[in-house]
Amino acid sequence: MSVDEGVQVGDTWRELSEDDPFGLQTLPFGSFSARHLPGPRVGVRLGDAVLDLTAASHYLGPRYARMFVNGSLDRFLASGPDTWSHVRGALVDWFRNPTYHDRIDPLMVSLADTKPRLPFTVADYVDFYASEHHATNLGRLFRPGQPPLPENWKQLPVGYHGRSGTVVVSGTPIVRPKGLRKERADGPATYGPSRKLDIEAEVGFVVGTPSDLGTSVPISDFERHVFGVCIVNDWSARDIQAFEYVPLGPFLGKSFATSISPWIVPLEAFGAARVAPPKRDPKPVAYLDDSDEEPGGLDITLEVELSGKVISRPPFASMYWTAAQQLAHLTTNGASLRTGDLYASGTVSGPASNERGSLIELTWNGERPLRLTDGAIRSFLEDGDQVTIRATAPGPGGTTVGLGEVTGRVRPSV
Repeated sequence: MSVDEGVQVGDTWRELSEDDPFGLQTLPFGSFSARHLPGPRVGVRLGDAVLDLTAASHYLGPRYARMFVNGSLDRFLASGPDTWSHVRGALVDWFRNPTYHDRIDPLMVSLADTKPRLPFTVADYVDFYASEHHATNLGRLFRPGQPPLPENWKQLPVGYHGRSGTVVVSGTPIVRPKGLRKERADGPATYGPSRKLDIEAEVGFVVGTPSDLGTSVPISDFERHVFGVCIVNDWSARDIQAFEYVPLGPFLGKSFATSISPWIVPLEAFGAARVAPPKRDPKPVAYLDDSDEEPGGLDITLEVELSGKVISRPPFASMYWTAAQQLAHLTTNGASLRTGDLYASGTVSGPASNERGSLIELTWNGERPLRLTDGAIRSFLEDGDQVTIRATAPGPGGTTVGLGEVTGRVRPSV
């Protein structure tokens, strides 16, 4: 029986509720620290507890103990899909089989007693622009009277290379960036803190198995290379971005910080969430043609909360380009993959006004401000604002797969 067949969260001795999004159907991996434990640890979340896999891995054998000893997922990611599946299967057996409970129960840590760490070393970071609704909204905002989508948008997944060194784990404060921006189109550029600090609700994909320089990764090899999924907030300074992006695209308006959720959910957990992507017109070129592949879309629902109020629920199933197509595109020129590469979907936005994944869309660049729970008005983020993005997906047998959340609070410029 496969890991996800017949999963019943109630089968564990932890007495999880049937609707817990972190039952056996999920089992995400992360890195954490705790006051009573030495150094960083690799953990696997089950409900509101975390298994200290760094300590428990010796039950898997010496090879696996070495894999988790430094408290990072790096070695595990590099080990490849057979090992990923074996470890996941062993964890399900441990949690189900009473034979193991006396051994692993002392190694369970309350989630409340842990502090999340960046779970892997980010090698390269690529951000895409794969939502037709998001791209169309921004085109209408900034190119009125012209076609909202550029000519190439439906022929290839548009993206850019970001800054891996500023990818941070959920909970890390976000310092308001400074840069050159214009108050008026006909006025001079001035330097100072961004006045249009924004969010982008995205889904991220974590690469495990590398590829050779000079080779391309086909769509069919997606699951050989990508280990799992996380939530991404690609913080964006819209005013800095608007002044700098011609002719080479995003730079300082994006590179100051990108937040990711602390739990990386294995691709194996998303078997019940597979959906067909939207119909493509024109038909993609050969290396992007997924018509003969398993459906590459994922039915992930995001929820964006600003200072306590849910302001949007973007649907990832509506994304025009899939994660497998994005992987094929970023390697089609022979660029190699490295263990720890992270690539993000781009802002997730749906067709409805309450499904937009950025403030620039939700407020139509400030023309239609939002009213928060306490009566405050927001067009863009102010100092002290906290943004939380959550996500879930359907799991096997009517369960729910939880991706957790990514949170960040804005601090003043320094």
